[in-house]
Amino acid sequence: MANLKEIRNRIASVSSTMQITSAMKMVSAAKLKKAQDAITAMRPYANKLTELLQNLSASMDGEAGSKYADNREVEKVLVVAITSNRGLCGAFNSNIIKQCVSMQQETYSDKQVDFMAIGKKGNDLLGKKNTIVANHSEIFDQLSFDNAATIAEELMDHFTNGEYDRIELVYNKFKNAATQIVMTEQFLPIVPIQGEESSNVDYIFEPSKPEIVAQLIPKSLKTQLFKAIRDSFASEHGARMTAMHKATDNATELRDQLKLTYNKARQAAITNEILEIVGGAEALNN
Repeated sequence: MANLKEIRNRIASVSSTMQITSAMKMVSAAKLKKAQDAITAMRPYANKLTELLQNLSASMDGEAGSKYADNREVEKVLVVAITSNRGLCGAFNSNIIKQCVSMQQETYSDKQVDFMAIGKKGNDLLGKKNTIVANHSEIFDQLSFDNAATIAEELMDHFTNGEYDRIELVYNKFKNAATQIVMTEQFLPIVPIQGEESSNVDYIFEPSKPEIVAQLIPKSLKTQLFKAIRDSFASEHGARMTAMHKATDNATELRDQLKLTYNKARQAAITNEILEIVGGAEALNN
């Protein structure tokens, strides 16, 4: 009977866990719809603005704003790791950490590499062995363009002040609920479009090119960072929904196996009791 009691307790525990994972899946699914709509609506604008910026950067020498296109020798690199504040989302955070470590050990093995964390998980995991210059986990409490713009301005200051020669963004790009693609984007310096693509574009500037460039570049960089954070936010909920779906399925399978084991053990116990009763009756008759 002690064995049956232990199995019953395990069944109750697994059932409770299954209810929690199922609830988390539904919550993530609801949040995912809103986050997916936001990043889907934003992408065309952000991509077009980035394309425009890259075209302009090809002819920015001596213009206002060319400080953001200063492609100097790389000695110090800042990697912005965009993760989540919470776990239970599969390999979402670990993939970002692996990419950051790979960049540090391979791509920039002979350079000074520091990190900026956007998300508590990135700060906790990368901060164990690396330098974290800033942690902006609070942005997910109120995700807005203004809050992202503040972080972008901080990054631009790091670059223009000469503290870092290159700034890279590492984040999960949202494809669908089950698929997130780890992306590495060069944030600064601006990468101009080379070749025929840039030569075929002709713009009319009003009031003047320097004035427009001076306003457009910071806005474009802020939008690029905000898009990356939005992408990561949608990816997080997609990854968590998928992880909780799998966890619920695994809990359901385990519960069914435990119920089968419980029924077999209960049947065996009943059979033993019947045999004992029959055996006792036979002994009395003899």
